Amino acid sequence: MNKLSCSVIPSENASPAGTEEFRHETLMVTQQDSSSPLRSELRPPLIATMNFKLKIWRQANPKSKGEFGTYEARNISPNTSFLEMLDIVNDELTERGEAPIAFDSDCREGICGTCALTINGQAHGPKHPAAACQLYMRSFDDGKTITVEPFRAKPFPLVRDLVIDRGALDRIVQAGGFIAARAGSAPEANSIPVPKHNADLAMEAAACIGCGACAAACPNASAMLFTAAKVSHLAFLPQGAPERTSRVTKMVRQMDAEGFGNCTNTYECEAVCPAEISASFIAKLNREYAIASLRRSAGE
Repeated sequence: MNKLSCSVIPSENASPAGTEEFRHETLMVTQQDSSSPLRSELRPPLIATMNFKLKIWRQANPKSKGEFGTYEARNISPNTSFLEMLDIVNDELTERGEAPIAFDSDCREGICGTCALTINGQAHGPKHPAAACQLYMRSFDDGKTITVEPFRAKPFPLVRDLVIDRGALDRIVQAGGFIAARAGSAPEANSIPVPKHNADLAMEAAACIGCGACAAACPNASAMLFTAAKVSHLAFLPQGAPERTSRVTKMVRQMDAEGFGNCTNTYECEAVCPAEISASFIAKLNREYAIASLRRSAGE
């Protein structure tokens, strides 16, 4: 005679009950037969699907008039990423002969910064710190309406639908130029002593992925946090010392020329940054710029 027993085994990464995270569970069914040894079988969990109503900004080109289009996303797994959900919607649109929704993506690992989406009024969506590609549909309630639009900032001209041109950020980095220190191969570890505190700060600043969320979230469309990160990560290291004065001067001038606004300390930039860049780097940028201005006035 067969005997069946069941037990629910939560995974190691299962979230506590009551949180928004989707809880994974594995059902183990054990069958004991007098004529056969003990057998165990792991079966995958049953995952309920979700449905959403999407309001997505559609605009064929920069000169045409844009408007929100309404779409349905049905039978979406909670474990589907936001960009994968858009892929599913685009597949359905293509099958119906309609134009797919244009959006940018590359690595889909929160590294490249190209997934510049404003989701329900927040740059990269409601889950921070994370880029839009790291946002999963379990972060939303089933049946809810989700509004998706591109980053809104004057220096980010719209290309099509959800695609923007973030070339302004590239031009700020280019204005900083190169470093004169030889960096063709790894130097001996102790040849250039760097205090650990400075090395840690340089690494934190260098984590900026250049997505532009800081400017999109700022009411002034300020790129101060981005520029501060790019200036600071070299300013903390001895390799960046020779061009220290010219670098900050050129990058700030380029930032202003691109049309970005001024910082008024609203801290929205820090709140939405997927790399958790601290707003304290803006103070570092201001100090670097002040020192550079004094050196220029002194004729150095």
